[in-house]
Amino acid sequence: MRKVDVFRALHRSRLPGDPLVLPGPWDALSARVYEEAGFPALATPSAGIAAALGHEDGSTPADEMFAAVARICGAVDIPVSADVEGGYGLTPKELVERLLEAGAVGCNLEDSRQGVLKDPREHAELLAEVRYAAGDQLFVNARVDTFSYGDGDPERAIERAALYVAAGADCVYPIGAPVGMLPLLRSGIQGPVNMFGLLDGEGPSPTELGELGATRVTFGPGLQRRMARQLRESADSLQR
Repeated sequence: MRKVDVFRALHRSRLPGDPLVLPGPWDALSARVYEEAGFPALATPSAGIAAALGHEDGSTPADEMFAAVARICGAVDIPVSADVEGGYGLTPKELVERLLEAGAVGCNLEDSRQGVLKDPREHAELLAEVRYAAGDQLFVNARVDTFSYGDGDPERAIERAALYVAAGADCVYPIGAPVGMLPLLRSGIQGPVNMFGLLDGEGPSPTELGELGATRVTFGPGLQRRMARQLRESADSLQR
């Protein structure tokens, strides 16, 4: 079975309270650690990779991002999906080619540009072109930024999600959605729903998010930032 088929199957028939948990590796070492821990798949965070490469979030050059994704994919045997932000200005065909060359089985695409929501129909058209270029070779996660850069209206988020699913998105990601809105979003969105997970007890656990309707849980750069804090503590201890 192809890795993309394995990845797609992991999203199907999830039981309540058992979402697909996808840690976010920022380099080859972290990817291997997550694989050795038993996770069945991974999802790279663009912000985490940016930080590891010395860039601000959203300013990583495309070549550096795809090179980092390729190193991560090459370091593990499990499927890896890649956060490629808004697509770096590449044509859908070029974007798909770069993702497949890097070894990714999926991608995350944002529906905002520099903190401003895109026209949902414009973004749906991009998703449709990516789906056409990729065929069944990529799992497309469509991020909905209504709660980050819009008015936070769940109905607007559901409307955007419907357009993206119709365009061929395999999963929808209403990033920043309040946990209390998850049941409403779940009832209005067809197909898998990705939710953002918090660490260290700062929010609901993945199990709790699954019980509320999440199909899968990702953490953005949270794991990398936690490791950075732990590294700082270790560095401080060397000076005592």
